[in-house]
Amino acid sequence: MLCLIGVCEITSLRGSLGNGVRKSSECSAHARYRAPEEARALFAADKNTARKMSGFLDGIRCGDCECNVDWGEKRNTIASIAAGVLFFTGWWIIIDAAIMYPREDQFHHAYHTCGVIATIAFLMINAVSNGQVRGDSYSEGCMGQTGARVWLFIGFMLAFGSLIASMWILFGGFVVASKETVYPGIAVFFQNAFIFFGGLVFKFGRTEDLWQ
Repeated sequence: MLCLIGVCEITSLRGSLGNGVRKSSECSAHARYRAPEEARALFAADKNTARKMSGFLDGIRCGDCECNVDWGEKRNTIASIAAGVLFFTGWWIIIDAAIMYPREDQFHHAYHTCGVIATIAFLMINAVSNGQVRGDSYSEGCMGQTGARVWLFIGFMLAFGSLIASMWILFGGFVVASKETVYPGIAVFFQNAFIFFGGLVFKFGRTEDLWQ
């Protein structure tokens, strides 16, 4: 009798264990099948969020700029204004230095020679057109193509010479000499540099096609 009771208990225990294993396998299978569905749902939700964000960005409209400026026709005007500003800035700096340091021992008056030569070079470089230098202009002038080239060469020589001389004045007359005030030398250098670049902008920044 006891044996039959033990056998029944073992059988019922096996059945409960089998049911538990079956339920656990079913749960794992359900979880296994449920995981891709949740992943697909999350991916769809992210996709919808991204679509909404892109739609939000697409809804932003910037104001259309209706300022149609033909910079080709304004090239000569812009180049002339830029060259004038550079030329004016160079002379303004040297005038400021001459007013602040009027004494001869602070700022030698002979240093103004570089600015005068740079101004003459500015006028000489822009006195002849590119067409006269190339020889394809309507009038060759009183000296012809060769004279225009020689004139331009002398102008560039004076421009580079004044710029190099201003560097020598800055370093030789103020930096190496260890003077208390170095601003006059800096002013001489920047004056010649601004005049030099102003001449280049006025010479090569403009186009002669708009003159015709």
